[in-house]
Amino acid sequence: MLKTLLPRTLFTLSSKPLTSVTARKAFSQSAIRFAKDPKMPSGPPKHEMAYFPEMTSALPSKSGEFRRVLWTGLYSQVVLMTVPVGGDIGDEVHTVDQALTFTSGIGKATIAGKDQDVKAGDLMVVPAGTQHQFVNTGPTPLILYTIYSPAEHNPQSVHKTKEEGDEEEESGKDEAPDWSRKPKAENEKNGLVNTSGKY
Repeated sequence: MLKTLLPRTLFTLSSKPLTSVTARKAFSQSAIRFAKDPKMPSGPPKHEMAYFPEMTSALPSKSGEFRRVLWTGLYSQVVLMTVPVGGDIGDEVHTVDQALTFTSGIGKATIAGKDQDVKAGDLMVVPAGTQHQFVNTGPTPLILYTIYSPAEHNPQSVHKTKEEGDEEEESGKDEAPDWSRKPKAENEKNGLVNTSGKY
């Protein structure tokens, strides 16, 4: 069984300065900004459980990262996001489906021109090809996890700010891997998926 870091641990670790990185002058500022989590797998997932306890009830109300990919599968991806006070995710359109579950804070969703207030406990689905924007309208960070289907980001992506995420996406450094965009029949043919559950 693959047991992931508890969400509280992720936040605790992410809010500490990167002393081991910043202490080394060999690393450039862009290397620090475009951090990848080397502990996260970059290839297709193993056939193991990925467990994230208390995702809807115990995520802290503060995080040091705008976006962190938690898990990437053959057909979906789980990403944790924190929208700071007064911030937003950006007016955008994806070519993949997206389901967002809000765990802390309040905000306003705009989907295809229609506004909807959102709060902790709400689920919002954005179909592929649909314009969307989420704005934090509250006094605390708006925290959510989102499931993309298929994947939208690099499996190791960690973006401290929206600006870092935007820059990495625009430069082509935050792309979903090819293996996460293969059709079901191809994955079955290549032995990545079989109905026996034995590999």
